[in-house]
Amino acid sequence: MSGTLRVSADKDTGVAVVTLDRPARLNAIDLAMAGELADVWRELRFDDTVRAVVLTGAGERAFSTGLDRDAVVPQPSSPYMQDDPLLRVGPKANDLWKPVVAAVSGMACGGAFYLLGESDFIVADTTAAFFDPHTGYGMVSAYESVLMAQRMPYGEVARMALMGNAERIGARRAYEIGLVSELTEPGAALEAAVRCAVVLAGYPTEAVQGTVRALWAAKEAGRTQAFAQAPHLIALGNLPAERQAELFAGRDGRTYRIR
Repeated sequence: MSGTLRVSADKDTGVAVVTLDRPARLNAIDLAMAGELADVWRELRFDDTVRAVVLTGAGERAFSTGLDRDAVVPQPSSPYMQDDPLLRVGPKANDLWKPVVAAVSGMACGGAFYLLGESDFIVADTTAAFFDPHTGYGMVSAYESVLMAQRMPYGEVARMALMGNAERIGARRAYEIGLVSELTEPGAALEAAVRCAVVLAGYPTEAVQGTVRALWAAKEAGRTQAFAQAPHLIALGNLPAERQAELFAGRDGRTYRIR
């Protein structure tokens, strides 16, 4: 790894821990990390000693705040061929059907939902906060909203996506609506997630992976159809980049990385 990710595997338990490791940037995903995530998931597909995975973020402030705003993503002029560098950062997008448990502390927003949406369940501590700032910056929340609509009640994800920076879902509320499956004390989410992963890794591999695949299949058709609409909605609804930057710069000095 180049330093944007840390991967550790315990061959005794069969659990690997993948850590987003850019705490100074709130674990925002730059293009290097996006590529490394895809590589890691593909490597774990072929590592039979790893039977379950925990995904987390370094530091206490954020799990991830999505795509780094400094990342330069060249785009073709056609609205039918928009490139999104985060579409391949998740485990399912790379055909990894081993169970992935996310451990969340601090902020998880915007493009972080690509990762959370492809995790099998989420453990969070009481510092966790989930939000989607796209609309406030003149951007369409498309892929993020599709993924979260498959994990949260419609009204909850609609409020979060539409209210933007004005709305954060705290850890307790996230637990109450089922986005988070277990709530821990501050700093204890990773330990709890690893504990769950150890149990999963101890079960017969084919049974666990078959169940992961079956669960994802239940959501896959609707997700695929919704994703097909996303590029056009983004191309039509996003403000020009310079206007997005103006809105972003005007937000009381706070920095979030989105999409």
